[in-house]
Amino acid sequence: MIIAVPKETKFKENRVAVVPAVAKDLVAKGFTVQIEAGAGLNSFFSDEDYINAGAAVIADKNAVYAQADVVLKVNAPTPDEIALMKKGAVLLSFMWAATNPELVSACEKAGISAFSMDAVPRISRAQKMDALSSQANLAGYKAVLMCANQIGKILPMMTTAAGTIKPSKVVIFGAGVAGLQAIATAKRLGAIVEVSDIRPETKEQVMSLGGKFIEVKGDDTIKMEGGYVKGVSEEFLKKQQELVGKHVAEADIVITTALIPGRKAPVLVTEEMVKSMKFGSVILDMAVEQGGNVVGSKLHETIVVNGVTIIGEGNIPSLLPMNASDLYAKNIQTLLYHLASKDGFKWEMEEEITKGSLIVHNGQKVHPSVA
Repeated sequence: MIIAVPKETKFKENRVAVVPAVAKDLVAKGFTVQIEAGAGLNSFFSDEDYINAGAAVIADKNAVYAQADVVLKVNAPTPDEIALMKKGAVLLSFMWAATNPELVSACEKAGISAFSMDAVPRISRAQKMDALSSQANLAGYKAVLMCANQIGKILPMMTTAAGTIKPSKVVIFGAGVAGLQAIATAKRLGAIVEVSDIRPETKEQVMSLGGKFIEVKGDDTIKMEGGYVKGVSEEFLKKQQELVGKHVAEADIVITTALIPGRKAPVLVTEEMVKSMKFGSVILDMAVEQGGNVVGSKLHETIVVNGVTIIGEGNIPSLLPMNASDLYAKNIQTLLYHLASKDGFKWEMEEEITKGSLIVHNGQKVHPSVA
């Protein structure tokens, strides 16, 4: 079975789906691995590294797609790239299929099968396949460093002969994987950290990391699915904004991490809240690619509004490409080994991981989010 790893072409994407160590393991398992020339360079892996791992490096992108039985990518190929794949081939990548009908249609037209890394079920035996969590961990860490670099003051308390500097205050929206890592990182840097999450069960996790939990009483409109908040009423969001607003006004740094799978991100920081913040404070909107948690944030841009810097970096894990690629490669390798061997795919259609992550099978939509 030929596994192809094309070069990522998405704007500001520095990751690669397979690192040399994983390529070596794939070859040892009997797979043939073909890497598009230069695919790993932005992650600091040379073509020679892949050759030494037993992979073949191919300069012609069209040939990489056309010869592949399996294509492994971080971001999904474009419809034109999918059209290069042979009928019956298999794609593994992030797809965000529910909000990407053009991509799903391209898979149907090409007659391929496609598994989505963002659709892997959040169950214990799939933890090593959970690319969303591995990348969110890195993003939460990096987000704090980006804010610390942008703000004109230090995060920890510091006592000097000239006086004592008070610690910075950081407010974090969301105590999921990214949020928890942001809490831990901000605390390690010495900041005071306050956290808002509509799920009351996250309070203990927040406090265990040294954060202060801003408690908003929940209601029956909160809907959970697969560990994510699936939906919440406008009334509750308004209540949250009112309570959290005073904490935001006093914050030096605000980081928002709230996402709802398959839907536009909820607005958590309003225009009025931005106006209330101190001159020189910083906001980082980690949900900017999904519409944003912050009114006024702009994808791939850093702007200043009323003296408040708003960072809209859309692909934070890609800023740490060595670690992000290494973790993602292990995620996708684990999923591949679960689904297939060198002799082919098992196609256990009712098995939980297969059923949860398979979007298109032999050109037919099979996932509930698109069927």
